[in-house]
Amino acid sequence: MAGHPFITVDTEFLRETTYYPLLCVAQMASPDEAVVIDALAPGIDLSPFYALMADERVMKVFHAARQDIEIVWHAAKLIPHPIFDTQVAAMVLGYGDSISYDQLVARITGDALDKSHRFTDWTRRPLSEAQLAYAISDVTHLRQVYLALLEDLRRRGRADWVEDEMRVLTSPDTYRMEPENAWKRLKTRVRKPKELAVLIEVAAWREQEAQTRDVPRSRVLKDEAIADIAVQAPTTAERLKTLRSLPKGFERSRWGEAIVAAVGRGLARDPKTLPVQARTQPPSNGAAIVELLKVLLRMISEQHHVAAKVIATVDDLERIAASDNAEVPALSGWRRDLFGNKALALKHGKLALAIEKGRVATVERG
Repeated sequence: MAGHPFITVDTEFLRETTYYPLLCVAQMASPDEAVVIDALAPGIDLSPFYALMADERVMKVFHAARQDIEIVWHAAKLIPHPIFDTQVAAMVLGYGDSISYDQLVARITGDALDKSHRFTDWTRRPLSEAQLAYAISDVTHLRQVYLALLEDLRRRGRADWVEDEMRVLTSPDTYRMEPENAWKRLKTRVRKPKELAVLIEVAAWREQEAQTRDVPRSRVLKDEAIADIAVQAPTTAERLKTLRSLPKGFERSRWGEAIVAAVGRGLARDPKTLPVQARTQPPSNGAAIVELLKVLLRMISEQHHVAAKVIATVDDLERIAASDNAEVPALSGWRRDLFGNKALALKHGKLALAIEKGRVATVERG
């Protein structure tokens, strides 16, 4: 397959009961061949597969590549490169936010995929003929999808937009799961420095514990429990016992002791060593500004046939409302040209929104 300019790739894995994804099956297709690899076969050597993933001469085409890349990163400590993600390309071309593979195949090729094996147990052997057919169809249809999207991107001059996104997907930082950064994954918003310090320490403990035991994070401690601990900061087993978010008797376990110790480390931290929270204080009318920015985003998304999600997220809009210099993708590169400059102009009254002939339009103001 290394002799072809591109191959399509997909993986089937299991991670419901583990921290690290378990690769069960890998399937690939070149323009004239398709194969299924049994990654669980006794004694199988997957080094040729990983070498192909790293071959700079071959474009690796995925749909929704992040989890597939995470598997390769964990197993071989390498990032597939170069890559092309058809889900990202579809968003750039206006197919909607995070379109599914079967929907994209249907829209581009007209074929309806059999998704009955989507939730099959890929660890069981032998693999059935139906499972093999399902696995093969995922990469054979992807060839047509890739070529169609690539042609459309080049025709509309948006190939470099996708390349920007591929840089994020092929950065090792996207897949490194360092315990000290685990708190960033949580949706919890803490207000006080002490709460942030405890959140960092408890989240780091959970991440380390999940990695060591190779179990899902939620199996160790649920997100809402970490949020509760960060606010309440229980320094004894008795205080830990009062938290409703923890299972009964948890405080008497060795994990209860570890959490109390993590809380202690958090409370002992010097506030000056804490990371600066990225979010700045929004203006008093920040919510109204965000709502206007949402309307502008929707208008530009529809006008240019680009999925709103790939231009800016709600978090981006909140940060723009709070600061003109927010470090968000929406204020750099092609996104700034398309949306960011107009967003800032709207925020400062240099641009207005109006309805003309039943459609939202922008009006420049002096």
